[in-house]
Amino acid sequence: MAPPWHGLAPSLLIFSSVIWLDLSFGASLSTPGRSLRRPMVFPLHMSSRSYSVHRHADSLRRHLLQSKLSQTPNARMRLYDDLLSNGYYTTRLWIGTPPQEFALIVDTGSTVTYVPCSSCKQCGKHQDPRFQPDLSSTYEPVKCNPTCDCDAEQRQCTYDRQYAEMSSSSGVLGEDIVSFGNESELAPQRAVFGCENIETGGLYSQRADGIMGLGRGRLSIVDQLVEKDVINNTFSLCYGGMDVGGGAMVLGRISPPPDMVFSNSDPFRSRYYNIELKEIHVAGKPLKLNSGVFNGNHETVLDSGTTYAYLPRDAFVAFKDAIMREVHFLKSIHGPDPNYVDICFSGAGRDVTQLSNIFPAVDMVFSNRQRLSLSPENYLFRHPKVSGAYCLGIFQSADSTTTLLGGVVVRNTLVTYDREDDRIGFWKTNCSELWKGLQFPDNSSLSLLNSHNNNDTSVPAPSGLHLNDLPGAFRVGFITFDMSISTNNSNSKPNFKELARLIAKELEVDNSQVRLLNFTTKEDDYLVRWGIFPAASANYISNITALSIILRLKENHVQFPGRFGNYQLVEWNAEPQKKLTWWQQHHKTVVAGVITSVLLGLSAMGIWLVQRHRQRAASGAYEPVDAIVAEQELQPLRM
Repeated sequence: MAPPWHGLAPSLLIFSSVIWLDLSFGASLSTPGRSLRRPMVFPLHMSSRSYSVHRHADSLRRHLLQSKLSQTPNARMRLYDDLLSNGYYTTRLWIGTPPQEFALIVDTGSTVTYVPCSSCKQCGKHQDPRFQPDLSSTYEPVKCNPTCDCDAEQRQCTYDRQYAEMSSSSGVLGEDIVSFGNESELAPQRAVFGCENIETGGLYSQRADGIMGLGRGRLSIVDQLVEKDVINNTFSLCYGGMDVGGGAMVLGRISPPPDMVFSNSDPFRSRYYNIELKEIHVAGKPLKLNSGVFNGNHETVLDSGTTYAYLPRDAFVAFKDAIMREVHFLKSIHGPDPNYVDICFSGAGRDVTQLSNIFPAVDMVFSNRQRLSLSPENYLFRHPKVSGAYCLGIFQSADSTTTLLGGVVVRNTLVTYDREDDRIGFWKTNCSELWKGLQFPDNSSLSLLNSHNNNDTSVPAPSGLHLNDLPGAFRVGFITFDMSISTNNSNSKPNFKELARLIAKELEVDNSQVRLLNFTTKEDDYLVRWGIFPAASANYISNITALSIILRLKENHVQFPGRFGNYQLVEWNAEPQKKLTWWQQHHKTVVAGVITSVLLGLSAMGIWLVQRHRQRAASGAYEPVDAIVAEQELQPLRM
């Protein structure tokens, strides 16, 4: 996955099993706030001739099966966590029967998937309970054979992953049913994975349970699914932008947007996912560098597990100087960690959307002359201690020859690893909104989400569901739908509160947005009308969200536990946002003004009464006019 420089990810893997060689950049194993900038160490070089021959044969077979594979489903999965806060992104994977859930770091630099085992003698405390093979009816150990390293009893295959910063993972190999979640089209599949017995270093202390290996190799989850002919030989990742966590992942093919840019990726040169980077432009001007500066031993490596980017010395110095010339009006400040010399600037403001007006555009130009344009969020990170300050997220490579592009470079970028055609595609988009587009069967809505379209109130719908399905082009005020529910017991009334929570979960909205409007009953059948309303902070439901909700309803994605019986969607309707009257638009302001006036008036009256009381107390008690009082001596006037 990732080297731990600058406190975020582990170093390159340098040792592994004899047969299943894991040429990995390591796992993102850092603890937030921890700084571990270690030197870059590449793995020992081994011949890839046998791998290349095998891959060539696989490629021929894949082309012959292309017509079949064009209809294969995808595993569509959410990404969680945040790149800079956690040092990694995770996805959810379920292993076993019944399924046991795990949060795994997505790592294109690792070729094995592993989770802590219940028998682990040295494993840290992670997000989820350890995997218990004895509780899975479908678990089988991978028996010792000539193609693997075996345990001391020569019974079961083992794996061993050691990283340069001295963290490691080792255990046995097992096979079980792997599930990708109820939002995935791909059915559960049998797959080989590692069951950890020992973990050290950052692996021991991280919150995530383990690693999901997406690299090139026999143990990679991608290779195993491709070998079974259940997905196309491609996958995609999309990381959220600055200050935004989560994202999306797809195992299998999606239709690339028309303006996606591609770079060749040569698997015969390196088993890392590499690209052919030729030039870097800052503010439209190319950096003055030798033509082969980015053409190291592995070319330019793209690794989802590495947090930042690392350039050869000459390229880094030229890039840093070019950025500093463009933002000379900003104040240079110290970085967040005094142990390192970071390049940081203050005075840029906290609004991320305005950074492009301050920091220059950066273009990465590939050998085919296509270019990937980077916005400031793709080469900066927020200064955690100074408001409105940012630091360069691109550093000098320790060995002065390697170019390594981590997750920061591809934030809000759909990255497609097209292993079938040996290329990697890039497309700027809103990765937080992309997940909604991935819910549509033909992915045609991907083309609707681009970096310039963050307001989705007029986005066309995907194939099979159009804005014409909505009664007019308007902002959706709320959605209603009727359900016919047949219960198993006529004496048992459905728990509508629990149903509302289930509907909210299935439709991916907040519980407060789902409301029971009314229901009628006849024997053990109920006709229930539900309403989906805007979130508390919004006045309407965006069209993409509305279309996602409606599509899920129409395709019966809402699933109830068996105890609720069966349901059928009768009809749905999207109501436009009602035009508010003057009073509805301003009633809060008017009420606030009235309350303020009343409070001010009461306060003034109270102050007057208090002052009057004090004056009366100071002057003494008044006597009646005819009261007899003691004669007082008059003092003579002084002349």
